[in-house]
Amino acid sequence: MIDQPMAAGAIQDVVGTRLRRAYGFEEVALVPGEVTIDPAEVELGVEIGGRRLAIPFMAAAMDAVSDVEVALRMTQAGGLAFVNLEGLYARYEDASAIIERVVSAATGEEAARVLAAAYDEAPRDELIRALITRIKARGGIAAVSTTPASAWHHAELAAEAGADLFLVQSQVSSARHISTSGRVLSLADLTGGLHIPVMVGNTVSGAAAYQLMHQGAAAVLVGVGPGAACTTREVLGIGVPQVSATLEVAAARDRFAQETGRYVPIVTDGGMKTGGDIAKAIASGADAVMLGSPFAAALEAPGRGTNWGMAAPSPTLPRGTRIRVGERLPLEQILFGPAATSHGTQNLVGALRQSMAALGARTIAEMHRVEMVIAPAIATEGKSWQLAGRE
Repeated sequence: MIDQPMAAGAIQDVVGTRLRRAYGFEEVALVPGEVTIDPAEVELGVEIGGRRLAIPFMAAAMDAVSDVEVALRMTQAGGLAFVNLEGLYARYEDASAIIERVVSAATGEEAARVLAAAYDEAPRDELIRALITRIKARGGIAAVSTTPASAWHHAELAAEAGADLFLVQSQVSSARHISTSGRVLSLADLTGGLHIPVMVGNTVSGAAAYQLMHQGAAAVLVGVGPGAACTTREVLGIGVPQVSATLEVAAARDRFAQETGRYVPIVTDGGMKTGGDIAKAIASGADAVMLGSPFAAALEAPGRGTNWGMAAPSPTLPRGTRIRVGERLPLEQILFGPAATSHGTQNLVGALRQSMAALGARTIAEMHRVEMVIAPAIATEGKSWQLAGRE
Protein backbone atom coordinates (compact mmCIF):
# COMPACT_ATOMS: atom_id res chain seq x y z
CA MET A 1 0.00 0.00 0.00
CA ILE A 2 1.34 3.39 -1.03
CA ASP A 3 1.12 6.14 1.57
CA GLN A 4 -1.03 9.05 0.44
CA PRO A 5 0.57 12.51 0.62
CA MET A 6 -0.64 14.68 3.50
CA ALA A 7 -3.21 17.22 2.41
CA ALA A 8 -2.29 20.90 2.61
CA GLY A 9 -5.03 21.51 5.19
CA ALA A 10 -3.69 18.74 7.41
CA ILE A 11 -0.20 20.20 7.19
CA GLN A 12 -1.54 23.61 8.21
CA ASP A 13 -3.35 21.99 11.15
CA VAL A 14 -0.09 20.42 12.34
CA VAL A 15 1.78 23.70 11.94
CA GLY A 16 -0.99 25.58 13.74
CA THR A 17 -0.87 23.10 16.62
CA ARG A 18 2.90 23.10 17.02
CA LEU A 19 3.70 26.66 15.99
CA ARG A 20 1.70 29.65 17.20
CA ARG A 21 2.27 33.39 16.87
CA ALA A 22 3.44 35.21 19.97
CA TYR A 23 3.91 38.94 20.62
CA GLY A 24 6.40 41.14 22.45
CA PHE A 25 6.15 44.71 23.72
CA GLU A 26 7.25 46.29 20.45
CA GLU A 27 4.41 44.60 18.53
CA VAL A 28 1.37 45.77 20.51
CA ALA A 29 -0.24 49.04 21.56
CA LEU A 30 -2.81 50.11 24.15
CA VAL A 31 -6.07 51.65 22.93
CA PRO A 32 -7.59 54.68 24.71
CA GLY A 33 -11.18 54.15 25.78
CA GLU A 34 -14.12 56.47 26.29
CA VAL A 35 -13.00 57.79 29.68
CA THR A 36 -9.82 59.43 30.94
CA ILE A 37 -9.07 60.23 34.57
CA ASP A 38 -6.84 62.51 36.60
CA PRO A 39 -3.41 60.87 37.06
CA ALA A 40 -3.54 61.83 40.74
CA GLU A 41 -6.49 59.47 41.15
CA VAL A 42 -4.61 56.43 39.83
CA GLU A 43 -3.90 53.85 42.54
CA LEU A 44 -0.73 51.84 41.86
CA GLY A 45 -0.77 49.77 45.03
CA VAL A 46 -0.64 45.98 44.84
CA GLU A 47 -0.42 43.14 47.34
CA ILE A 48 2.36 40.58 46.88
CA GLY A 49 2.74 37.75 49.37
CA GLY A 50 0.67 39.55 51.96
CA ARG A 51 2.76 42.72 51.58
CA ARG A 52 1.13 45.90 50.32
CA LEU A 53 3.43 47.72 47.91
CA ALA A 54 2.77 51.35 47.03
CA ILE A 55 4.24 50.85 43.54
CA PRO A 56 4.25 47.62 41.49
CA PHE A 57 8.01 47.63 40.93
CA MET A 58 10.61 45.05 42.00
CA ALA A 59 14.35 45.03 41.47
CA ALA A 60 15.65 41.72 40.11
CA ALA A 61 17.72 39.27 42.12
CA MET A 62 20.89 40.10 40.21
CA ASP A 63 24.22 40.95 41.82
CA ALA A 64 24.68 44.05 39.68
CA VAL A 65 21.20 45.29 40.60
CA SER A 66 20.25 44.35 44.16
CA ASP A 67 22.23 44.39 47.38
CA VAL A 68 21.33 45.43 50.92
CA GLU A 69 21.42 49.17 50.13
CA VAL A 70 19.20 48.85 47.05
CA ALA A 71 16.79 46.66 49.00
CA LEU A 72 16.46 49.42 51.58
CA ARG A 73 16.01 52.15 48.97
CA MET A 74 13.38 50.16 47.07
CA THR A 75 11.48 49.57 50.31
CA GLN A 76 11.53 53.30 51.01
CA ALA A 77 10.27 53.98 47.47
CA GLY A 78 7.29 51.67 48.01
CA GLY A 79 8.53 48.65 46.05
CA LEU A 80 11.03 45.93 46.90
CA ALA A 81 14.29 44.35 45.73
CA PHE A 82 15.28 40.69 45.81
CA VAL A 83 18.77 39.79 47.02
CA ASN A 84 20.21 36.59 45.58
CA LEU A 85 21.22 34.02 48.20
CA GLU A 86 23.49 32.36 45.65
CA GLY A 87 25.07 35.64 44.59
CA LEU A 88 28.36 37.31 45.39
CA TYR A 89 27.07 38.82 48.65
CA ALA A 90 26.35 35.35 50.01
CA ARG A 91 29.84 34.15 49.01
CA TYR A 92 32.12 37.02 50.04
CA GLU A 93 32.12 39.44 52.95
CA ASP A 94 33.18 42.16 50.52
CA ALA A 95 32.46 41.62 46.81
CA SER A 96 33.58 45.08 45.69
CA ALA A 97 36.95 43.89 44.37
CA ILE A 98 35.27 41.24 42.20
CA ILE A 99 32.77 43.74 40.85
CA GLU A 100 35.62 46.13 40.04
CA ARG A 101 37.32 43.38 38.02
CA VAL A 102 34.08 42.64 36.14
CA VAL A 103 33.48 46.32 35.39
CA SER A 104 37.05 46.99 34.25
CA ALA A 105 37.49 43.79 32.22
CA ALA A 106 38.61 44.66 28.69
CA THR A 107 36.28 42.15 27.02
CA GLY A 108 33.08 40.26 27.77
CA GLU A 109 35.04 37.03 27.68
CA GLU A 110 37.40 38.28 30.37
CA ALA A 111 34.43 39.40 32.49
CA ALA A 112 32.86 35.96 32.06
CA ARG A 113 36.04 34.28 33.35
CA VAL A 114 36.10 36.54 36.40
CA LEU A 115 32.47 35.73 37.16
CA ALA A 116 32.92 32.00 36.62
CA ALA A 117 35.78 31.92 39.13
CA ALA A 118 33.90 34.12 41.62
CA TYR A 119 30.75 32.01 41.58
CA ASP A 120 32.78 28.85 42.05
CA GLU A 121 33.07 29.79 45.74
CA ALA A 122 30.21 28.26 47.76
CA PRO A 123 27.58 30.46 49.44
CA ARG A 124 28.06 30.75 53.21
CA ASP A 125 25.23 30.37 55.69
CA GLU A 126 26.53 33.07 58.02
CA LEU A 127 26.64 35.62 55.18
CA ILE A 128 23.08 34.76 54.17
CA ARG A 129 21.88 35.32 57.73
CA ALA A 130 23.82 38.59 57.88
CA LEU A 131 22.26 39.89 54.64
CA ILE A 132 18.73 39.34 55.90
CA THR A 133 19.52 40.69 59.36
CA ARG A 134 20.99 43.91 57.94
CA ILE A 135 17.94 44.58 55.78
CA LYS A 136 15.49 43.90 58.61
CA ALA A 137 17.46 45.92 61.16
CA ARG A 138 17.09 49.04 59.00
CA GLY A 139 13.40 48.61 58.31
CA GLY A 140 13.60 47.08 54.85
CA ILE A 141 11.57 44.31 53.26
CA ALA A 142 13.86 41.27 53.24
CA ALA A 143 13.01 39.61 49.93
CA VAL A 144 15.46 36.88 48.93
CA SER A 145 15.91 34.53 46.01
CA THR A 146 17.48 31.14 45.34
CA THR A 147 17.37 28.32 42.79
CA PRO A 148 15.37 25.07 43.12
CA ALA A 149 18.44 22.96 43.89
CA SER A 150 19.22 25.06 46.97
CA ALA A 151 15.66 25.96 47.93
CA TRP A 152 15.22 23.66 50.93
CA HIS A 153 18.41 24.69 52.66
CA HIS A 154 18.09 28.38 51.89
CA ALA A 155 14.41 28.45 52.82
CA GLU A 156 15.16 27.20 56.31
CA LEU A 157 17.99 29.74 56.71
CA ALA A 158 15.84 32.59 55.40
CA ALA A 159 12.91 31.74 57.64
CA GLU A 160 15.14 31.58 60.72
CA ALA A 161 16.71 34.94 59.86
CA GLY A 162 13.31 36.61 59.46
CA ALA A 163 12.98 37.00 55.68
CA ASP A 164 9.68 38.45 54.48
CA LEU A 165 9.47 36.93 50.98
CA PHE A 166 11.20 33.88 49.50
CA LEU A 167 11.57 33.48 45.73
CA VAL A 168 12.50 30.18 44.08
CA GLN A 169 13.76 31.25 40.68
CA SER A 170 15.20 29.35 37.75
CA GLN A 171 15.40 29.61 33.97
CA VAL A 172 12.19 27.56 33.71
CA SER A 173 10.05 26.70 36.73
CA SER A 174 7.73 23.75 37.28
CA ALA A 175 5.67 22.53 40.20
CA ARG A 176 8.19 19.78 40.89
CA HIS A 177 11.97 19.97 40.44
CA ILE A 178 13.54 16.53 39.92
CA SER A 179 17.17 15.90 40.78
CA THR A 180 19.09 12.73 41.62
CA SER A 181 21.88 14.78 43.21
CA GLY A 182 19.84 16.31 46.01
CA ARG A 183 16.50 16.52 47.73
CA VAL A 184 13.58 16.63 45.29
CA LEU A 185 11.84 20.00 45.47
CA SER A 186 8.07 19.77 45.73
CA LEU A 187 6.67 23.27 45.85
CA ALA A 188 3.68 22.06 47.87
CA ASP A 189 5.99 20.67 50.55
CA LEU A 190 8.07 23.86 50.57
CA THR A 191 5.11 26.24 50.84
CA GLY A 192 3.46 24.04 53.43
CA GLY A 193 6.57 23.86 55.58
CA LEU A 194 7.45 27.56 55.68
CA HIS A 195 5.92 30.48 57.52
CA ILE A 196 6.88 32.98 54.81
CA PRO A 197 5.30 33.43 51.36
CA VAL A 198 7.03 31.52 48.56
CA MET A 199 7.08 33.11 45.11
CA VAL A 200 8.08 31.06 42.08
CA GLY A 201 9.59 31.94 38.71
CA ASN A 202 9.98 31.77 35.88
CA THR A 203 7.41 30.40 33.48
CA VAL A 204 5.73 31.34 30.21
CA SER A 205 3.10 28.60 30.34
CA GLY A 206 -0.43 29.00 31.64
CA ALA A 207 -0.63 25.30 32.44
CA ALA A 208 2.59 25.37 34.45
CA ALA A 209 1.52 28.55 36.26
CA TYR A 210 -1.82 26.96 37.14
CA GLN A 211 -0.02 24.00 38.71
CA LEU A 212 2.32 26.30 40.62
CA MET A 213 -0.67 28.15 42.04
CA HIS A 214 -2.27 24.89 43.13
CA GLN A 215 1.03 24.00 44.82
CA GLY A 216 0.80 27.12 46.98
CA ALA A 217 2.84 29.77 45.12
CA ALA A 218 2.27 33.21 46.62
CA ALA A 219 3.10 34.82 43.25
CA VAL A 220 4.35 33.61 39.86
CA LEU A 221 7.03 35.32 37.76
CA VAL A 222 6.60 35.39 33.99
CA GLY A 223 9.48 35.47 31.55
CA VAL A 224 12.12 33.15 30.13
CA GLY A 225 15.12 34.84 28.56
CA PRO A 226 13.84 38.37 27.78
CA GLY A 227 16.29 40.27 29.98
CA ALA A 228 18.95 42.45 28.40
CA ALA A 229 21.74 40.53 30.17
CA CYS A 230 20.16 37.08 29.77
CA THR A 231 21.43 34.57 27.21
CA THR A 232 18.85 31.81 27.74
CA ARG A 233 17.20 32.37 24.38
CA GLU A 234 20.52 32.35 22.51
CA VAL A 235 22.15 29.48 24.42
CA LEU A 236 19.13 27.21 24.99
CA GLY A 237 16.61 28.44 22.41
CA ILE A 238 13.90 28.77 25.06
CA GLY A 239 11.41 31.60 25.56
CA VAL A 240 8.11 33.22 24.61
CA PRO A 241 7.66 36.97 23.94
CA GLN A 242 6.51 38.72 27.08
CA VAL A 243 3.08 40.04 26.06
CA SER A 244 1.84 36.62 24.96
CA ALA A 245 3.43 34.90 27.96
CA THR A 246 1.87 37.36 30.40
CA LEU A 247 -1.57 37.07 28.80
CA GLU A 248 -1.45 33.28 29.07
CA VAL A 249 -0.32 33.18 32.69
CA ALA A 250 -2.84 35.91 33.60
CA ALA A 251 -5.62 33.75 32.14
CA ALA A 252 -4.46 30.87 34.35
CA ARG A 253 -4.44 33.19 37.38
CA ASP A 254 -8.01 34.31 36.68
CA ARG A 255 -9.19 30.74 36.20
CA PHE A 256 -7.52 29.69 39.44
CA ALA A 257 -9.10 32.62 41.31
CA GLN A 258 -12.56 31.73 40.01
CA GLU A 259 -12.18 28.10 41.06
CA THR A 260 -10.55 28.60 44.46
CA GLY A 261 -11.25 32.16 45.55
CA ARG A 262 -7.49 32.75 45.95
CA TYR A 263 -5.89 35.43 43.80
CA VAL A 264 -2.24 34.76 42.99
CA PRO A 265 -0.42 37.85 41.63
CA ILE A 266 1.78 37.48 38.57
CA VAL A 267 4.94 39.48 37.95
CA THR A 268 6.29 40.10 34.47
CA ASP A 269 10.05 39.71 34.76
CA GLY A 270 12.44 41.10 32.17
CA GLY A 271 12.34 42.58 28.69
CA MET A 272 11.12 46.02 29.79
CA LYS A 273 13.13 49.19 29.36
CA THR A 274 10.61 52.03 29.07
CA GLY A 275 7.48 53.23 30.80
CA GLY A 276 5.52 52.11 27.74
CA ASP A 277 6.83 48.55 28.09
CA ILE A 278 5.77 48.49 31.73
CA ALA A 279 2.29 49.81 30.90
CA LYS A 280 1.91 47.07 28.28
CA ALA A 281 3.02 44.41 30.78
CA ILE A 282 0.38 45.55 33.29
CA ALA A 283 -2.26 45.72 30.56
CA SER A 284 -1.34 42.17 29.56
CA GLY A 285 -2.32 41.04 33.05
CA ALA A 286 0.72 41.57 35.27
CA ASP A 287 0.13 42.77 38.81
CA ALA A 288 3.73 44.00 39.11
CA VAL A 289 6.95 44.09 37.12
CA MET A 290 10.50 43.02 37.92
CA LEU A 291 13.29 45.05 36.36
CA GLY A 292 16.98 44.27 36.07
CA SER A 293 18.98 46.41 33.67
CA PRO A 294 16.83 49.57 34.08
CA PHE A 295 17.69 49.53 37.79
CA ALA A 296 21.31 48.52 37.09
CA ALA A 297 21.60 52.04 35.66
CA ALA A 298 20.96 53.55 39.10
CA LEU A 299 23.84 55.30 40.81
CA GLU A 300 23.12 53.19 43.89
CA ALA A 301 23.27 49.87 42.00
CA PRO A 302 26.31 47.75 42.93
CA GLY A 303 27.19 46.89 39.31
CA ARG A 304 28.46 50.43 38.63
CA GLY A 305 26.82 50.75 35.23
CA THR A 306 27.09 47.10 34.20
CA ASN A 307 24.80 44.09 34.51
CA TRP A 308 25.06 40.34 34.03
CA GLY A 309 22.69 37.37 34.21
CA MET A 310 22.14 35.24 37.29
CA ALA A 311 19.68 32.42 36.62
CA ALA A 312 21.89 29.72 35.04
CA PRO A 313 22.99 27.16 37.65
CA SER A 314 25.46 25.43 35.35
CA PRO A 315 29.16 26.23 35.85
CA THR A 316 29.82 25.34 32.19
CA LEU A 317 27.21 27.61 30.59
CA PRO A 318 27.22 31.41 30.65
CA ARG A 319 25.27 33.15 33.41
CA GLY A 320 24.55 35.94 30.97
CA THR A 321 26.63 38.42 29.12
CA ARG A 322 28.05 41.52 30.77
CA ILE A 323 26.37 44.60 29.38
CA ARG A 324 26.90 48.33 29.83
CA VAL A 325 23.61 49.93 30.82
CA GLY A 326 24.50 53.47 29.80
CA GLU A 327 23.78 56.68 31.69
CA ARG A 328 23.68 56.38 35.47
CA LEU A 329 21.04 58.27 37.40
CA PRO A 330 19.73 58.28 40.96
CA LEU A 331 17.24 55.49 41.61
CA GLU A 332 14.76 58.18 42.68
CA GLN A 333 14.94 59.77 39.21
CA ILE A 334 14.54 56.45 37.40
CA LEU A 335 11.42 55.73 39.42
CA PHE A 336 9.86 59.15 39.97
CA GLY A 337 11.63 61.60 37.68
CA PRO A 338 11.94 64.25 36.59
CA ALA A 339 12.69 62.80 33.17
CA ALA A 340 15.54 64.58 31.43
CA THR A 341 15.21 62.67 28.13
CA SER A 342 12.42 61.47 25.84
CA HIS A 343 13.61 57.86 25.76
CA GLY A 344 11.05 56.64 28.31
CA THR A 345 13.66 55.23 30.70
CA GLN A 346 13.16 57.81 33.46
CA ASN A 347 10.17 58.45 35.73
CA LEU A 348 8.87 54.93 35.18
CA VAL A 349 6.26 55.26 37.93
CA GLY A 350 5.00 58.53 36.49
CA ALA A 351 4.80 57.04 33.00
CA LEU A 352 2.72 54.10 34.25
CA ARG A 353 0.44 56.48 36.14
CA GLN A 354 -0.03 58.71 33.07
CA SER A 355 -0.70 55.73 30.81
CA MET A 356 -3.33 54.34 33.16
CA ALA A 357 -4.96 57.76 33.45
CA ALA A 358 -5.14 58.16 29.66
CA LEU A 359 -6.68 54.69 29.40
CA GLY A 360 -9.23 55.35 32.13
CA ALA A 361 -7.78 52.72 34.49
CA ARG A 362 -7.85 53.74 38.16
CA THR A 363 -6.29 50.53 39.47
CA ILE A 364 -4.02 47.72 38.34
CA ALA A 365 -7.10 45.47 38.06
CA GLU A 366 -8.80 47.96 35.74
CA MET A 367 -5.63 48.21 33.66
CA HIS A 368 -5.96 44.46 33.01
CA ARG A 369 -9.15 45.19 31.06
CA VAL A 370 -7.92 47.86 28.62
CA GLU A 371 -8.00 47.10 24.91
CA MET A 372 -4.82 46.04 23.14
CA VAL A 373 -4.08 45.84 19.42
CA ILE A 374 -1.37 44.13 17.42
CA ALA A 375 0.66 47.04 16.04
CA PRO A 376 4.16 46.16 14.78
CA ALA A 377 4.72 49.70 13.49
CA ILE A 378 3.72 51.45 16.72
CA ALA A 379 7.30 52.57 17.50
CA THR A 380 8.16 53.75 13.96
CA GLU A 381 4.95 55.04 12.37
CA GLY A 382 5.46 58.71 11.49
CA LYS A 383 8.72 58.82 13.46
CA SER A 384 11.33 58.84 10.67
CA TRP A 385 12.64 62.32 11.53
CA GLN A 386 12.57 61.63 15.23
CA LEU A 387 14.47 58.35 14.84
CA ALA A 388 17.02 59.87 12.50
CA GLY A 389 17.61 62.92 14.67
CA ARG A 390 17.49 61.40 18.15
CA GLU A 391 20.46 62.30 20.33
